[in-house]
Amino acid sequence: MDPAQSSARRPYTFDRVVRILFTVFTLFGIIYLLDALKGVLLPFLVACLIAYILEPVVRWNMRWTHLKARFIPAMLTLFEALLILTVASVVFVPYLVNEATQMAVMIRHYASTQFQIPYISESIHAFIRDNLDLNEIARLLSREEWKALIKSTLTSSWNFLSSGLAMIFSILSWLIVILYVIFIMIDYERIMLGFKRLIPVRHRHRTFRVLEDIEDAMNRYFRGQFLIAMIVGVLFSVGFLIIGLPMAVILGLFIGVLNLVPYLQIISLPITALLCLVAASTGMDFWVIFWESMAVYLVVQCIQDLYLTPKIMGKAMGLNPAIILLSLSIWGTLLGFMGLIIALPLTTLLLSYYDTYVVRRHHARSHHIHQNKISE
Repeated sequence: MDPAQSSARRPYTFDRVVRILFTVFTLFGIIYLLDALKGVLLPFLVACLIAYILEPVVRWNMRWTHLKARFIPAMLTLFEALLILTVASVVFVPYLVNEATQMAVMIRHYASTQFQIPYISESIHAFIRDNLDLNEIARLLSREEWKALIKSTLTSSWNFLSSGLAMIFSILSWLIVILYVIFIMIDYERIMLGFKRLIPVRHRHRTFRVLEDIEDAMNRYFRGQFLIAMIVGVLFSVGFLIIGLPMAVILGLFIGVLNLVPYLQIISLPITALLCLVAASTGMDFWVIFWESMAVYLVVQCIQDLYLTPKIMGKAMGLNPAIILLSLSIWGTLLGFMGLIIALPLTTLLLSYYDTYVVRRHHARSHHIHQNKISE
């Protein structure tokens, strides 16, 4: 008899039920421990994620410098990442602050101005003014609020001694992240090999097959989708700048972040329409700017689906966007920000385990029965 068929017909004995219950309680225990230790594990997981994303750059620096040791390429990668972040902050942060300040002025003008748009009912404007505190939104976007935020941050940093040790531990935890990143990047290959050697030899074949599924999904999501989301954010920002939409760069980058979950950028459409309404209060033609914005969405989506996704992700796609969003919601609710980091690996692990030990076993059993019918 086929092993898969015999194992599939095994009765639910007391011993088997106990094993199943023990497995379930173990899973709940692991989730409980993760939740209890998330304050300690979060810096390590963030560092692992950063090191994982930067690993291709480290390898590229190793080829470029012709060095087999990882220390210098890893330090060079960190320096390159820090340089890019510094330049981006110096160049873009003042522009983003100025863009938000201009938007604050436009929102105040929209809140205090009565105007009509063809084919747009006045009740829509009334609904927006009644349900959104436009003056508060404008205050949050104003330059004074940005200055107050910076001042309060500096003040709180000077007074952290009087507020207890929480601030000290918070600062130390993110300094530990930097140390984790350095150590993981230097010994990345050795750490991965060490994890594989922890698996018993008789279970390595099946376990490695599951780990390959996880690695494939991680490559597509954390590296592939991250790169696609970054490019899409830049394309949206450029497109909105060309048509003159208010808050073009901020909205474009926000859509890029949403694109970390494929097609989630569709929820930004109401925000874009609202920005078009605010722009119309300053004399712009609403329908012109609105349809130009929709054209930007259409063009960028075509570039993403027809070129970026096939080029970066390949023909085989990763998890379904609905599964990704569901897993992020569930694990994020259970474990907070740490759950968002480990959501995709855990979901992929569960799906791969189900496919390996349930679906394939069922397929093997069906195939065996089919072969018996043919022989008869």
